[in-house]
Amino acid sequence: MNETSVVGTDSELRPPYGAAALAGLLVFALYAITLSPSTAFWDTSEYIATGHILGIPHPPGNPLFVVLARAWSILLAPLGLSVAVRINLFSAFVSAASHALWFLVVHHILRHFSRDRAFRLAGASVAVLVSATAFTVWNQSNVNEKVYTVSLLTIALLTWLAFRWQENIGKGKDDNLLVLMAFVLALSVGNHLMAFLAAPAIGVFILAVHPRTLLNWRIYVAGFAVAMLGLSIHLMLPLRAALDPVINEAAPTCSTLGEAITSVVTYGKAGCTALSDALARRQYLKPPLFPRQADLASQYQNYLQYFDWQWARSLGGPDTVFAVLRLPFTMLFTALGVWGAMEHARRDRPSFLYVLTLFGTLSVALVFYLNFKYGYTLAERSVTEVRERDYFFVVSFSVWGLWAGMGIAALWKEAAEGFSIGLAKAAPILGIALIPLALNWSWASRAGDYTARDWAYNLLMSVEPYGILFTNGDNDTFPLWYLQEAEGIRRDVTVIVTSYLNTDWYARQLRDLTEPCAENEKASDDWTRILCQRPYTAENTGAAYVNNRADAGDKVPLLMDRPIRPPTKSIFPLDDAALARVAQSYYQIQDDSQITMGNVKAVFRGGTYLAPWQQYALSLVNHVIDERPIYFASSGNAAASLGVEPYIVRHGLAFKLENGLPGESGNPGNVAMDPSVYSPVVGDWMDVPRTRTLTDEVFIHRGGIPEGWEHWPDVSTLGIPNYYAWGYLALMQAAVQEGNAADAARYQERAEAWSTLGNGAF
Repeated sequence: MNETSVVGTDSELRPPYGAAALAGLLVFALYAITLSPSTAFWDTSEYIATGHILGIPHPPGNPLFVVLARAWSILLAPLGLSVAVRINLFSAFVSAASHALWFLVVHHILRHFSRDRAFRLAGASVAVLVSATAFTVWNQSNVNEKVYTVSLLTIALLTWLAFRWQENIGKGKDDNLLVLMAFVLALSVGNHLMAFLAAPAIGVFILAVHPRTLLNWRIYVAGFAVAMLGLSIHLMLPLRAALDPVINEAAPTCSTLGEAITSVVTYGKAGCTALSDALARRQYLKPPLFPRQADLASQYQNYLQYFDWQWARSLGGPDTVFAVLRLPFTMLFTALGVWGAMEHARRDRPSFLYVLTLFGTLSVALVFYLNFKYGYTLAERSVTEVRERDYFFVVSFSVWGLWAGMGIAALWKEAAEGFSIGLAKAAPILGIALIPLALNWSWASRAGDYTARDWAYNLLMSVEPYGILFTNGDNDTFPLWYLQEAEGIRRDVTVIVTSYLNTDWYARQLRDLTEPCAENEKASDDWTRILCQRPYTAENTGAAYVNNRADAGDKVPLLMDRPIRPPTKSIFPLDDAALARVAQSYYQIQDDSQITMGNVKAVFRGGTYLAPWQQYALSLVNHVIDERPIYFASSGNAAASLGVEPYIVRHGLAFKLENGLPGESGNPGNVAMDPSVYSPVVGDWMDVPRTRTLTDEVFIHRGGIPEGWEHWPDVSTLGIPNYYAWGYLALMQAAVQEGNAADAARYQERAEAWSTLGNGAF
């Protein structure tokens, strides 16, 4: 029996591009309805900010993503949407486009199931529905948290091109499609290496369909040429880095174009050091395959945990006993996927081998290769990942959703034939595909979620003009970057993430970013680049630090006890050579000693080693404490490491380093917390008027939190609601000490509401 008689006539072989476009449009509508209205925690803010200013995110720099996101943002700018919404819509669009391609892929496969066009279109539709509403796929598509939706699009495109190649064999254009696939593969590396994991499946497919193709030497010549062209997207990194963008992680500059090209062609094996280190992600020290960071069984158990989340996420939290309610749905969609795969294997072996290899590479093999630590909520372990890593496996969940959809289509067909009732009467079976849509909605939707944006706003507004703010990691850093670069709020604050401060490139950028502007020079000449100290302004805020109420206008005044003046010096008095020396040194303090910085005496025990970031930070404090307010994003961590804890005072969500002991600073607002009810998370001292004004009049809490939320969606960021709870606890303590029972009760109620959310209540 020839292929046409199996799968249909020539007219039936024509891909249903219109139906696929409609499917993609409906998926896009779903993602738009559940779209995040602003930024989100983890890497979202970093990618939105770098996409907006053509900056360079953390290695490997993702130049393809940055260029595409910037172009998309410019395209949507006339609509008046915020930067965050525009780039979140970019994620929604590429994921929806992926599912339009998946529609074509599944329709192609279902031609081997039936010649009935209605069956193929309906089957492709339910497959796309299940894939698009799998929890991680959906949750990654309505906010631009990562670059993996672009990888999903690339893999879907490569799959469709592979199937089109099969259909065009012998027609004179088949080899051109293989060359195009080589280009797409190479170009996709500029987004993320994940898309390159489609290569084994493509190789298996070629061997299964037409192995003689691999003997055509012209394909290799043309493929190499277009691959080099695709990889050239990485040259954007040194070119843009040389212009000193405000976010320029790893500073991947090169002295010559030849060095840059060498780094790109070898992907970090040779060439200029900075670019090669960025492309190879050497600062992250990827673990080897052995020894395992967690036992292999636990690593695969962690993947199964994430798989369990995909089909009915709303039934129980990630680590509650109620999660057992998900089990029947997990078993159902596991069985449907297995059945879909078995029917696929029976009817079209080459495409089955392709999908099987693709799924295996992006699940079983990827778990082994990544060698993660124990999952964040998998077990009580001392060493776990800092967050859940389900997004790494987003394509595998999408592909399994396609198989499950094919299983539903096969069930529909067999029910119709087995009971002789026809497809129309058996159509209610297709409703199974609606289960993930219904049972994932409350967890996958990000509509109305302003938590990360408002957290950044509240933290920045806690800092006085021209302040230095030491932060600890992604979630007290990246949202602040977003607010400064995308919304233009409080660019005067210098955010310093301590983990980056171990590098000379970061210290150099901070030094130049805080350099006073020369005559006829303004930071506003180009906000995207490091030019000089950026000015304090109340633009885009509902609050202002002012010297008196007459200056406040319609802003909420936060009265200052000193005039607001631009700093006269950079934060580091060190040249490039000195910064480089510090980055390479760990200084040992021999005996118990103290370091005096202004009126601050930092105490260190003998034998203590000062890491580069501590040396930079101590130099900074000593150099600018007389003219710049210095803050920490938490009461411990960095402040304790610098030996200055006795000098910090709570200002809203931040902790200010006083130039002297808080009780001797002359600020009557500084109040010591009562030791009898003292909690370390509250802090020893608080500027009560400042914190009360910030909390009551300035801080923003949109979206009905905390009372309107049934759960905090990301367990690994439960510290955020707790930070708010601790601030209210501090105000409650102050009210108790003042004898103000009404305020004490009010603040206690707020603290308990936030604490309930922060305890992971579901």
